[in-house]
Amino acid sequence: MNRGLKNRHLQLISLGGIIGSGYFLGTGYVLEKAGPAAILSYLLGGAIVLCVMLCLAELAVAEPIAGSFVTYARKYIGPTWACGVGWTYWMTWVSYVPSEMIAAGIIMNNFVPQISQLWWAVLFGLLVTIVNLFHVDKFGESEFWLAIIKIIALIAFSIVGALIVFGIIGDTGYLGSSIFLGSGGFAPNGYWSIILTMTIILVNFQGTEIIGLAAGECKNPEKSIPLAVRNVTWRIIALYIIPISVLISILPWDKAGLDDSVFAVAMANYGFERFSALFAFVVLTAALSCSNSGLYGTSRAMYSLATLGMAPRSFAELNKNGMPKNAVLISIVSCWFIILLYSFDASATVYTYLLALSGFTGVIAWISICWSQYRFRKQAVADGTFAALKYKTPLFPYVTLFGIWAQVFCLVVLAFEPDLRESLLVGVPFLVVPMAVYRVRQWKLRRALVSSN
Repeated sequence: MNRGLKNRHLQLISLGGIIGSGYFLGTGYVLEKAGPAAILSYLLGGAIVLCVMLCLAELAVAEPIAGSFVTYARKYIGPTWACGVGWTYWMTWVSYVPSEMIAAGIIMNNFVPQISQLWWAVLFGLLVTIVNLFHVDKFGESEFWLAIIKIIALIAFSIVGALIVFGIIGDTGYLGSSIFLGSGGFAPNGYWSIILTMTIILVNFQGTEIIGLAAGECKNPEKSIPLAVRNVTWRIIALYIIPISVLISILPWDKAGLDDSVFAVAMANYGFERFSALFAFVVLTAALSCSNSGLYGTSRAMYSLATLGMAPRSFAELNKNGMPKNAVLISIVSCWFIILLYSFDASATVYTYLLALSGFTGVIAWISICWSQYRFRKQAVADGTFAALKYKTPLFPYVTLFGIWAQVFCLVVLAFEPDLRESLLVGVPFLVVPMAVYRVRQWKLRRALVSSN
């Protein structure tokens, strides 16, 4: 828990978290379901994540502590809910990190089919495990450079794709909106498909909240955190909206899927085979980067739960470098357990379910952030401390309430999507069971206290 993360680390950690292989591969699922209308899905998802980040900034600047939003939930909502959301968030990354490893395996299997996807997943899992066992500044430095690779690749794709659209390069001539509006128009599967894909969209944006978890380990959080949040807006536009707009202008939506990175497929369609191969490499760095961020986030959530008495106290122990060693180890072991289960079913369906599960659990954490900020602001106004806040969420309470209810609506819609509703069967128990166990434990402690008196 030493403050070993520099400002540049924090900026790139938040960026690395939202550009994972789920973006490069999961976008194929979104395009397959929604067609070109997927751009509206990403715009809505961007609006939601911006609301969450604005809420988190107010909390994290006022109280920069490790494992922050679990602590915020306990303080401003209630300990029972904090227990549920903490364990749920832990499950978010325990399911998402293996999905990143599986995505890396899918990509590498296309290049070296002689080696199973599983073994590639194991190899990349080992690399991420090693990185997360070092001091936190080593994690920050590795994430810094991995994120830069992804940024450069997306900028390059946007430039090359735009040149293809205008007929400056390639043999197709001027494309204009011929592909964008072809194959059934803008919304070939109807506008309802935009809502049905929102869970996967929100998975792609997950990782931004790690800024809050890292608040206790960064220098000058009152300056670093607001800067990171302000940058979220242009990052969403530059690294999501623009590349996706270019993608759906050069790749027919009915050629998208989960078999390969849709960005690589788009480049290959126009004869840019080397650029396509480069994007396969970028997906690998994205998988490593997001897994890096994910293991960091899940171990800090477990540490926070342990310090609050909602997980075994041993998970709050720190080593000489200030790292919660046991929390890191239990998170790593759990991720490896999911990869082991994957060995029994290596289909794309498992990858989709893992994305959907992390989408459900991640949304619960984001709702908790907005809810905590709502209660925090009300308390600050009542206590007369509002004026002293160094950062204030703008347009309160509209931003906060939109962040909450838009995500609640996405969860309701999830139950109507046949491909994804099974994730609720796993996700809901991870929220409810820890809450029930905590309530029973507290009841027993109160009873024992009364009996001793």
